[in-house]
Amino acid sequence: MSVLRKAALTVVVLLTLPRPVGAAAEEPATFVGVQACAGCHTAQFDLWKGSHHALAMQPATTATVLGDFADAKLEYFGVTTTFFRNGDKFMVRTEGPDGALHDNPIAYTFGIYPLQQYLIPFPGGRLQALGIAWDSRPKDQGGQRWFHLYPSQQFKPGDPLHWTARDQTWNYQCADCHSTDLKKNYDLAANTYATSWTDLDVACEACHGPGSRHVAWAKAHTGGSSYPSDTDAARMGLTNWLKPSDHGHWEMNPETGIARRAEKLMSTELETCAACHSRRKVLASNPIPGEPYLDSYLPALLDPGLYHADGQIDGEVYEYGSFLQSRMHAAGVTCSNCHDPHSAKLLAAGNALCAQCHLPEKFDMAAHHHHKPGSASAQCVNCHMPTKNYMVVDARRDHSIRVPRPDLSVSLGTPNACSQCHADRPAQWAADTVAGWYPRGRQTTPHYGAALHAGRIGAVDAEQQLDRLILDRSQPAIARASALPLLAPYASPASEPAIKAAIRDPDVLVRMGSPRALPGTPPPRFVDAAAPLLSDPVRAVRIEAARALATTDPAALPPEQQAALVKATAELVAAEMVDADRPEAHLNLGLLHLRRRQLTEAEEEYRAALRLDPNFVPALVNLADLDRAFGRDEEGADLLRKAMAIEPDNADVRYALGLYLVRKHDYPEALDLLRRAHELMPDNARYSYVYAVALNSSGASGEALALLEQTHQRHPADRNVLMALVSIGRDNGDFAEALRHARELLNLDPGNAQLQALIAELEKKTRP
Repeated sequence: MSVLRKAALTVVVLLTLPRPVGAAAEEPATFVGVQACAGCHTAQFDLWKGSHHALAMQPATTATVLGDFADAKLEYFGVTTTFFRNGDKFMVRTEGPDGALHDNPIAYTFGIYPLQQYLIPFPGGRLQALGIAWDSRPKDQGGQRWFHLYPSQQFKPGDPLHWTARDQTWNYQCADCHSTDLKKNYDLAANTYATSWTDLDVACEACHGPGSRHVAWAKAHTGGSSYPSDTDAARMGLTNWLKPSDHGHWEMNPETGIARRAEKLMSTELETCAACHSRRKVLASNPIPGEPYLDSYLPALLDPGLYHADGQIDGEVYEYGSFLQSRMHAAGVTCSNCHDPHSAKLLAAGNALCAQCHLPEKFDMAAHHHHKPGSASAQCVNCHMPTKNYMVVDARRDHSIRVPRPDLSVSLGTPNACSQCHADRPAQWAADTVAGWYPRGRQTTPHYGAALHAGRIGAVDAEQQLDRLILDRSQPAIARASALPLLAPYASPASEPAIKAAIRDPDVLVRMGSPRALPGTPPPRFVDAAAPLLSDPVRAVRIEAARALATTDPAALPPEQQAALVKATAELVAAEMVDADRPEAHLNLGLLHLRRRQLTEAEEEYRAALRLDPNFVPALVNLADLDRAFGRDEEGADLLRKAMAIEPDNADVRYALGLYLVRKHDYPEALDLLRRAHELMPDNARYSYVYAVALNSSGASGEALALLEQTHQRHPADRNVLMALVSIGRDNGDFAEALRHARELLNLDPGNAQLQALIAELEKKTRP
């Protein structure tokens, strides 16, 4: 019997209540530690203490270390690492930052299953995560062994991904989601950390917020309800406390076999979990659990490298961005409908979990899943939540909970759950099979992935598809938001209504994405439309608006919007300085200053990035470009040559150095560098276009035209490529080809009077 038919689901809700007026309001709640909660909340504490949250990070002891430290060895690209004991200390002898072998003490364990990592103390308060981990799975599943997290890649000392380098520094990469009340305490001047925490693991207050006021209420409470009334909570200044239900319940629809919420969801639970279960940038120093997610974090959208075009997981993105795409989220499902919030275990095993909302007599049947009942293939999650391995052995499920679409694999090249099991069969076979089972299935309906794919590859109708997706409020907000930055390279006047509608959209994610569709220097009509975002109630939106409007002259704005721009820009700078320990943050600040025409300040930030990492190539490239603006082109060229020595296969460096040599009229070497940049990044239309123009200038117009045609096939909506084809064709006397491409340009920008005149001129030249 379905759980739903026995009882309504309980949904935990986090409430953020108003602070009291008066003296108590001046005393912010403080963190008290897990032991202060354990005495009263013993049932919850007992569930939590064995959870992955409780074991997220622990001091290295015989009780916590799972790995084999009995002189076990692992060889990796010629380096032999040895794990051993020195008395009661766990030690590892491995390659250090200087390339020599060193003995290092293990200070903490990090995680527990399916792998356990180890943290090693370094100077400056750093904890570094060793790149070799222990596979804690049972031996019959391939576990109980040491393995390297990058088994096919060698990272030498000095590489950001070497275990001793910045990308493996716990204080930045891992700490805030594996501890409670973490304060990074980074000192930029000294380049040191004094990181602190209340609980070493993910304890009660990591989700519920600082508990001092709750403890005070509990001590004063004399009986009755286990929870304070809303009035008592407000009077005591309690925030982020738990109630057992949001008073919503689920009702089964016997016709569809799917449950629905009887009332609107009233819970901030998803946003609370998203703080750690999302790919995001932190915007606020020491964010408080329970505060609105987008006031503290800037989430990643469905970007290439992170998600496939249809929204399936690709990079390590965790669960939030996927779940926002799901019909479950749209229906009001939240995390604790499937996971116990304290043990983090599933509420039921196997298909019984899904049977809470989906009648098994309709869905847990061969007529639905078309596989042998009780088999692994008949498990709901294996079709609707396929896994992908991260960190070699960690199989994580895609939380977009989607219907398999092998038809999209055929049209977009995305993965599908069917082919994950039937790897020997092509995607077309899977698409045909599913269509045979469900002739009127999802393959007959459009999917937002088609528009995102069109934007990624520069399809000829990319602009129109993206416009339609942005305006379609029936689609997931994260998909609509993801269309906005993709629109920017193609946007013509025809896209203006979609962009302006996104700016005013009721969904915060769409508003957050809308500034990314604006041109680099927005014209006045877009400035007028986007300026209200500077005063948006949500910090993430204000910050994105400030970044997009950085080139705006404040004097062109009304006084209240001038003040909003100043305030939002300050928030943007503060958000970047949350990560002052990262060179990327200083690069971003340098770019911001550059857009604001503050060249000296931009140079200071680029140099700050290089103080943190002298080999940080993006800062070298941008500082070289700034040197050109200052009339120091030779110094900039030296920086580019240094960058090329660091990363010989970096296309951006070769492109920038090639442009420098063009300015110096050293065309042969410039042509070679531009060619190599194109070869390293053949899908970069800009690099292909510039190399083709250089070829044409050197007299190789045939090669230039061939490359431009090839690039046009890959990027049919790229206006620069089309204009070059028109120009070279006309110069070569091939007016018919020039006319063909000019008409393609006009299709992209139908109201362009200059194009219309050009076409009229070419038509005259092609007449007999």
